[in-house]
Amino acid sequence: MVKLRTTMAMGFMALLTLPGAAPLSTVEITVDHLRSSKGLLQLCLTANERSFPDCDKDKSAYRLTARARDGVARFENLPAGEYALAIVHDENGNNKLDTFAGIPKEGIGFSRNPSFSFGPPRFSQVVFVAQGAGASQRVKIKYYL
Repeated sequence: MVKLRTTMAMGFMALLTLPGAAPLSTVEITVDHLRSSKGLLQLCLTANERSFPDCDKDKSAYRLTARARDGVARFENLPAGEYALAIVHDENGNNKLDTFAGIPKEGIGFSRNPSFSFGPPRFSQVVFVAQGAGASQRVKIKYYL
């Protein structure tokens, strides 16, 4: 019986070392300072610095769309690791960030709420660790126009 338990314990430990068997994480997102409850929140979560902030070139990026009136979103079943979050308050629901002369007409925000004015913040300013079920980010949306 003891040998069976030892074998089972060793098997379980071996499973934990397999690629893809990494612990999964959940990240709760709360969005503050929305100027209206209209439209959608477009969220992009990436671990790839080169793909930040829009995630277009990152096939492994995580994307979510949530209703702005809810002001919350949740990423589930993420491999534990470091991520950067970018959010667009897509007020008209056209699935893109509208701009005028290169200036965002809709709200934008990032994990860790860095200060920024011309262009997006650097990846290193917004990266955070997601590990387990307790990760959360409270993001303040900023408007220019």
